[in-house]
Amino acid sequence: MPLAPSFGSLLQYASLRGVHALLDSSSPSLCEAKGAGPSGRNPVRISRPFPRSFALALPLSIIGLAAPIWADYEAGVNAFYRADYATALREWQPLAEQGHAGAQYYLGLLYDFHKGVPQDFAMAREWYEKAAAQGHAGAQNNLGGLYEFGHGVPRNDVLAYMWYSLAAAHPAGDEWRDLAAENRDEIAGVMTSAQIADAKKRAKEWRPKHP
Repeated sequence: MPLAPSFGSLLQYASLRGVHALLDSSSPSLCEAKGAGPSGRNPVRISRPFPRSFALALPLSIIGLAAPIWADYEAGVNAFYRADYATALREWQPLAEQGHAGAQYYLGLLYDFHKGVPQDFAMAREWYEKAAAQGHAGAQNNLGGLYEFGHGVPRNDVLAYMWYSLAAAHPAGDEWRDLAAENRDEIAGVMTSAQIADAKKRAKEWRPKHP
């Protein structure tokens, strides 16, 4: 049974290997591979339930939003899970431009996974980076995926590991934490100890930036 629109599925880069199932909105467990990396890993979009306590997993900047802003954001979320991507884009675009991390993350998804807009990894990276800079775990995980698989950027395992690590460092209960940790641990298998040390150093020195 599909979940309520506000708590639908999330598109994420996942560390599943050899998955070639088509994503079906009525079957939230299915995944879709988007090519294979040299290690056999696949950048996968996977549907994950959005918990009813989702506000706790979102950046603090979302908590305490003025009611009209939250309503616009929620309207975009509902439209997204109805596959009405034009409405979702219209609701999120102004919020994202104002610095709303959740809206920025979702715009990244639209461009990353070709939802209502032409697929554009450069635009996906731009919006993921804005949300990731504010500490959005989903954006951090997906930004790691772009770097791991070279989508719109040169492949860079160090940066992929760094972004996965940052997403995995979120508090227990964060919807993206375990997925990011799995991604981080798998990419570590194809990295040198020097690369891993560099990535850990970068993650340790990283600080969030709020608009």
